[in-house]
Amino acid sequence: QAQLAESGGGSVQAGGSLKLTCTVFPYIVDHCAMGWYRQAPGKERELVSSISSGGSTTYAESVKGRFTISQDNVKNTLSLQMTNLKTDDTAVYYCAAKRWRFNSGTYSCPTEFGRWGQGTQVTVSE
Repeated sequence: QAQLAESGGGSVQAGGSLKLTCTVFPYIVDHCAMGWYRQAPGKERELVSSISSGGSTTYAESVKGRFTISQDNVKNTLSLQMTNLKTDDTAVYYCAAKRWRFNSGTYSCPTEFGRWGQGTQVTVSE
């Protein structure tokens, strides 16, 4: 079963940058989509960004222009480069994946993310 492990979280001042990395075991190409979610204290988990196997990306409005998602199929990693961080970005960030399904000779991609990492804390202070 695939395992997802996040790294790169930490504490930074507002305006600073961090890069999160999600290492996927065994292969990231087994997944039709990858994403980053975050959950701040007292708030629901929200989708920050996603990337499909075809390279299409989505971003939450609050992070557009500041965050960049990318995927390395050789290193089996998913990254989230975060710049111009704001205090509102403080949260636990989770890596998520949708694994390709093969049924009756056809591949399909699930609607929901079904695999999750343990999360990494990002704290942005003034």
